[in-house]
Amino acid sequence: MLDLVKMAKRALLIALMALGASGLTWAQTSGAWPTQKPIRLIAVFPPGGSVDQVARILAPALQAELKQNVIVENVGGASGVIGTSAMTRSDPDGYTFAVVFDTHGVNPSLKDKLPYDTIKDIAPVILVGTSPMVLVASKKSGITSFKQLVDLSKTGKQFSYGSIGIGSLGHLAMARLAKQAGFDWNHIPYRGGGPLMQDVLGGQVELAVGSEFLVKPHIESGGVIPLVITTAKRSPALPNVPTISESGFPGFSAPAWWAVLAPGKTPPALVDAMNKALNKVLKTPAVAAKFKAQGIEIVGGSPETLRDFIGKQIAIWGKFVIENNIKETGQ
Repeated sequence: MLDLVKMAKRALLIALMALGASGLTWAQTSGAWPTQKPIRLIAVFPPGGSVDQVARILAPALQAELKQNVIVENVGGASGVIGTSAMTRSDPDGYTFAVVFDTHGVNPSLKDKLPYDTIKDIAPVILVGTSPMVLVASKKSGITSFKQLVDLSKTGKQFSYGSIGIGSLGHLAMARLAKQAGFDWNHIPYRGGGPLMQDVLGGQVELAVGSEFLVKPHIESGGVIPLVITTAKRSPALPNVPTISESGFPGFSAPAWWAVLAPGKTPPALVDAMNKALNKVLKTPAVAAKFKAQGIEIVGGSPETLRDFIGKQIAIWGKFVIENNIKETGQ
């Protein structure tokens, strides 16, 4: 009789454990998510750059929308690879996401081997937005206009410009411009937007290329001089700054972009839930105003929209990287 009681208790325990597991799955894939713990939002670049700023604009609004704590964690290095890798290794339970930059579309061609598969290990969530990149000059450089920079470069004078890293879209955009014009410019890679802007403000590097989001506060404070932007049209936030296309290089266009990703095995229901929450957040007046003030044009849309966008970016810039033999150790 005692054995029968033990067997009954064991059977009940197993049933309860199974019910708990199924209940967790139901909670994760139903409207109950998120309930278990805070959400990690990994910013794949160091503090001070545009990825960090985008994450910190999204986090409080997302926290209010989901009624759950959202914690921004900076995991920088290797042009976003280290932070993205940390995200892919996280449990696919809907509690870890990553905010990535345009380097995500370049890294598959630039790196000999990534620690993750860009298709299998990553689930696209949402394309947050796009923005012009801006080429700015240090006040100590003596450069006050793009025409002056071009004219001096044509005489053979070499200038140094910084970007957030080898293979970043800023680096590739300036490398394409220099090749097209026959300039001899020296690229200086940085680990993120914060260190880059510190050095251009201090005059340690003559030129810097970064997203409008990153450089606009320093333009407004008078710390740097804007020379030109990389998109086909002028930016409403910087209407007096000409485009590269209208400054002697027709058709030139290279926008910066930001996106949110999830671990590849995250259930589609959770990806969709986060996508819907972020779409709502991006439409709130406070968030929209903050992004607009920094020159970011909100995109939003479905995970499929982001998947297609990233595929096109990989194709466009991957071809440039391969054709020009751009390596991590140099231009």
